[in-house]
Parts: sequence; C-alpha cells; structure tokens
Amino acid sequence: MLRKPGALDNLPTEAPFGRILSRRAALRQIGLSGLAVFAVPALADDSVNLPLPSDPRKRTITRDFPQKKEMILQRIRPPLLETPMEVFDRTVFTPNDQFYVRWHWAVIPESVDANSFRLSVRGHVNQTLQLSIGDLLKMPRVELAAVNQCSGNSRGFYLPRVPGAQWAHGAMGNAKWMGIRLKDVLDRAGVRPGALQVRFSGLDEPVVPEAPDFRKSIAIDHARDGEVMIAFAMNGEQLPLLNGFPLRLIVPGWYSTYWVKMLNDIEVLDKPDDNYWMAIAYRVPDTPHANIAPGQSDVKTVPISRMVPRSFFTNVADGNSFSASKHLPVRGIAFGGDSGVARVDLSSDGGRSWQTTRLGEDHGKYSFRRWETDISLSTPGSHILMVRCTNVAGDVQPPTPNWNNNGFMRNVIETIQIDAV
Repeated sequence: MLRKPGALDNLPTEAPFGRILSRRAALRQIGLSGLAVFAVPALADDSVNLPLPSDPRKRTITRDFPQKKEMILQRIRPPLLETPMEVFDRTVFTPNDQFYVRWHWAVIPESVDANSFRLSVRGHVNQTLQLSIGDLLKMPRVELAAVNQCSGNSRGFYLPRVPGAQWAHGAMGNAKWMGIRLKDVLDRAGVRPGALQVRFSGLDEPVVPEAPDFRKSIAIDHARDGEVMIAFAMNGEQLPLLNGFPLRLIVPGWYSTYWVKMLNDIEVLDKPDDNYWMAIAYRVPDTPHANIAPGQSDVKTVPISRMVPRSFFTNVADGNSFSASKHLPVRGIAFGGDSGVARVDLSSDGGRSWQTTRLGEDHGKYSFRRWETDISLSTPGSHILMVRCTNVAGDVQPPTPNWNNNGFMRNVIETIQIDAV
C-alpha cells in the first residue's frame, strides 16, 4: 500500500509481519467514531439444526444484535454468537458483521466513547501511561491477517459431552487486523529489568463483585516479539462493539482467550500471574493433543496457548446428496495453528487413499487458506470424505479426536458422509 506523504515518510514500508499505514490512511479506513452502542436484542424466529452428534441441536438464528447479520445464537448474556459455516465458503476473510462473538462476563458497556477512552500502561515500567486513541494513532501502524478461534470451538462434537457452549465449527473467524505493535507501547512506557509477564484486561466486568475480573497474561518476551499487536480495526473498518471496540489485543497463533476485547489496561508484572483466569481457568492436560481419557484425574495441566492445525469443508456438509457424476468440486478452508499451511489432503474413500488439494492465495502464516479439489462420484452410494491439514512445522491433524474435561483444542481429521444418487 502506498503511504501518504508526511511525518511518517522515514518509516520502512514493511513491518516485520505486515504493512505500516499512515495515520491519515488509518483514520480513513476505520472511520473511527466517538461512540458505539449495544442493546439487548429481540429474538428471531428462524432456527438451524447444528450437525452435532446428539441433541440438543436446534439453535436460533438471530439478526438482532448490533452490527451483526445472521448469526447462530448460543447465548444472549453474555453474548455468544456463532458464524454459520456457509459464510466461510464465500470469502477467506470473515465479514465483520458475521464474525463470531464470545464474552465471559455479562456486564459489557453498552456504549464506549472513543474520545474519552484511555489505555492504561502500568506496573513494572519506568513511567505509567494513559494513552488516548489519538496517541495510539500517532504510532506506526501495522496490518496482519490472523485467525481468531475460541478455545472451545467445536466443543459440541465431544463425546462424551462436556459442559460449556456447545459450539459447532463457527466459533472462529479470520480478519485483517490493523493497529500498533504491543512492543512499541511497552517500549514507550519503558519495561524495567526483572519483568516476567504482561497482563491484560478490558472494560467487561463480573456480574457479582466477588467474581474474578477477566485478565490474561503472556510472557514478556512474547509480548515484545513484534507480532503481538493492539488492533483498532478489522477488515478495513473499525472494530464492532461486540468484537472489542475500541481496542483489542491480537495474539496471532494463540487461542482467543488471550485476545482481550475492549482492552483498557496493560500491567507489566515482575512475578508469575496467579489470577483465576491463568491459574485455574483455561488450562489443558499437559499431554499430546491435550488428550486424556474420560474420567481420568490427577493430570498435570498448563495454560492453553498455541493453536493446532485444522481444516474444514465449506461447500459440502454431512448428509448432502449429489447426482452421481464423474466429478464433484469440493473446497474448504484450513489454517496451520501457530504456523502456516504446508498442505491439505483429501480422501474420498474413508482414508484408504489421499490426494493433495490445490491451495489458494497465502495471506500469511496465521491466516485461513483456501483449498479445493475434484472427486469422482460416479459410483452411487455413500462416500466418506476426510480432510486433513499439515502445517509448515510438520504437525498433522490426528485420525482420532482428542478429549478433555473442558472441550478445548479439538483437533481431528474432519470427516463427513455424502451420498451419490
């Protein structure tokens, strides 16, 4: 992208992982408004049956949340909205108005005044900062394509079932995030020697005073690696309120529990964070694929962190019927987790043989990537289709699903059955 002439002309045209954008271009792209408003929606009458292994499968389709089109309603308060799978077939970048929503606490500001908003930077630093949106827009801006995925995406497929939102595959989305590097903000405050972690929190609040405020931490070296960023826009527009307006932390390659929405507080710590959301919640078994046997106890756990490779069908679904013919185009999306997609393979005979698919444009190692191929349906009857992703680190989706008590980090070769008639 060409930069406008001005005070930023001496900056390089490329950031370590994306583009640096002029302040004028950033303002023009996001159209930053002073106020965003949220109200409790009414419920629509439409519904959908999710392809889950057991009931309840029925979900309401809602169009009544602000800045959102048709979404699968998992919960009203706090809002949990799932992206319909057909959205992923239309574009590799998930539209803002159908990007999934997941909040932990129900007390969410119904409006945020961007003019009076301040981002605090405090703790083990040389100077405490109170940064306005205008202050942040004066800093070098970058853009990065990255998948945001809930830790419990696809939890509804776990057998035996586990508590929590019974998501299908739509608790994820891919966007071009625009903002500033966290490293630049921390450098401006001056990180003092001995810093270990950086903790983040947002404007949402617990429903009762004694409940723990939602806060997440990452290691200081990770926070300063030049990839973690503070976003004020996604897909060329300002963040929707439900997706974190006015600021959201972006931790590429990690599950969205770390992508704190409505970010308003950054605290540098000189000791390990022992708050509830790090020490107790969002932990997984310290085993391959975070997998244990149902009922297994006394398992060492660690905080969930890096995502794993996944792939999905987007133009065909389990139970679809097609006319028997020589070729059927099959396509979908894949992502490599914390590294890029190396290859996507498809089997049309239940895993006995595999063919390499054609990959679409590479938008960066953290982004969705399209895949497509043709299969033969000349033989009438049922056909078992399977798709698996291999990332550039050599990690491959396993043939059997993992299981843990929280339904986190589902990862398995996706399998559907279609019929040729």
